[in-house]
Amino acid sequence: MDISTILGIIVGFGLVISAITMGGGASWFVNTPSAMIVLGGTFGAVLINYPISDILGVVKVARKVFFRKKLETEKVIKMLLDMSKVARRDGILALEDKVEDVKDSFFTKGMTLMIDGVEPVILSRILNTELEYISERHRLGAEIFTTMGNFAPAMGMVGTLIGLIKMLVQMDDPSSIGPAMAIALVTTFYGVILANLIFLPAAGKLKTRSNSELIQKQMMISGILSIQSGDNPRVLEDKLHSFISPGKRKTVF
Repeated sequence: MDISTILGIIVGFGLVISAITMGGGASWFVNTPSAMIVLGGTFGAVLINYPISDILGVVKVARKVFFRKKLETEKVIKMLLDMSKVARRDGILALEDKVEDVKDSFFTKGMTLMIDGVEPVILSRILNTELEYISERHRLGAEIFTTMGNFAPAMGMVGTLIGLIKMLVQMDDPSSIGPAMAIALVTTFYGVILANLIFLPAAGKLKTRSNSELIQKQMMISGILSIQSGDNPRVLEDKLHSFISPGKRKTVF
């Protein structure tokens, strides 16, 4: 569970709801037709914009906003260095037992290809191609959330226009003008809140997570190719440390 995401939602919505209740009736901000316009319009526009398969796929990607299953970078470096020592001492085939300890499917695939004797150029091409498709899936997930963040305020404006039209039609009844105007503004409120407290922040979190994961997988590729070429573990450590900031580097030797 990602604490910063949960904390952000609690703080963001908590302060907004607190401000609403301090100013009077919270029921003024609850309107079913407004919610239907914003939510229905936003998801309808997204369905038009993307294939249904992409939208269903983004649900799996969206879990990364709240949950993060990732190998720690230092743990990956230590595993690669241990494997490098074993490979130099006993040969690459001796790493077969080590592969079972790897929990990351991308890492496992790279190690298996290396143990199977795949040429470095081909191995690098296979892993980098898979990395490109991982990047594309992550990009699409963030893009869909960004699109929803763009459509939600627009649908809020549509609801506002509907409310204004109703208000103008009922101008002969002054008592109906206030409620109609309130409904019009509530719809815009819903759109802005959804965009700026859910959809756009989720897109930003997915982009950050994607960049971090891709860098780690690039480090795995570099480490696997280095082990395959028989590099000294100290040289390998220097290569792997180039992927992380100086303040986070912890030497094993």
